[in-house]
Amino acid sequence: MTTITDAQQLVAQAREQFATCGTAAELEDAKARFLGKAGAITTLLKDLAALSPEAKRQQGGAINQAKQAIEQALQARRDELAEARLQARLAEEAIDVSLDGRGQRRGGLHPVVRSWMRIEAIFRSMGFEVAEGPEIEDDWTNFTALNSPQDHPARSMQDTFYVDIDDARGQPLLLRTHTSPMQVRHARAHVQRHQGAADMPDIRVIAPGRTYRVDSDATHSPMFHQFEGLWIGHAVSMADLKGTYTAFLHAFFEREDIELRFRPSYFPFTEPSAEIDMRFDSGPLQGRWLEISGAGQVHPTVVRNFGLDPEQFMGFAFGSGIERLTMLRYGIGDLRQFYGSDLRFLEQFHAA
Repeated sequence: MTTITDAQQLVAQAREQFATCGTAAELEDAKARFLGKAGAITTLLKDLAALSPEAKRQQGGAINQAKQAIEQALQARRDELAEARLQARLAEEAIDVSLDGRGQRRGGLHPVVRSWMRIEAIFRSMGFEVAEGPEIEDDWTNFTALNSPQDHPARSMQDTFYVDIDDARGQPLLLRTHTSPMQVRHARAHVQRHQGAADMPDIRVIAPGRTYRVDSDATHSPMFHQFEGLWIGHAVSMADLKGTYTAFLHAFFEREDIELRFRPSYFPFTEPSAEIDMRFDSGPLQGRWLEISGAGQVHPTVVRNFGLDPEQFMGFAFGSGIERLTMLRYGIGDLRQFYGSDLRFLEQFHAA
């Protein structure tokens, strides 16, 4: 039969065992021996079933008091162990205030940001606006409005980061694969603002920003930066594209010895389409042709999706990678250096 002395002895045993526990795990093991499903206190409570009502009242009260005392002892030991861990950590991470201060070094702009700002400044000087837009896009603006068919590889889950939600119209959302959706948004807003009038001012805009694709190696990153240009008017031709892009490259690289060539290509949003290659006449890249942009005359379907009549309005579009231009400007050989957070690499550009 359980006695009050038995309960009191359990409290003493618990305090003694708790005091010898040096870690939280050991303390939890000791707790189980007294308060667990098969612990001593639980066993005493089960034994009450065989007692008379009066005895249950007396013995039950004593057991509950013992249980509370053990729980208090357990919490006290937990607090002691936590305090000991804290003091040990403070001692380990102590700061020697006698050391000389390190001071704050002057920071600088990331090379990609420098190029981004330079690109904006050059095109603003040429009369272009700068558009901004969301990095999470809907399927229509990112693909359909740009004449990309449903079976286009870019819509594949292997090439595009899709978001597990849809917009209010039920369209799947995704991280934009290019900055062209900003052209769509800007052009449609421009047309709406001028109500599609025949004498509407030309649409001249660049759209710089972050884009995302499932691709990663020395020359590709899952997140990268693009800027895309759009010029729509009544008589904007491929000749205007060549003149505009050539003037931009001369200003960006601050040199006139740049030669361009336009290679026939295919893009669903332009027709005709071309890859733009450039070649330097001097320096380490002398004589090499380097692809730097995709471009072309805006496809009539895309012009129509802007809200314009392709029989009256035409123009060109192009898209270039900011990282690639930055690598060429500063002679960087590995794209991954941009995102390695290596100060030895980044500090080279603080005074650039």
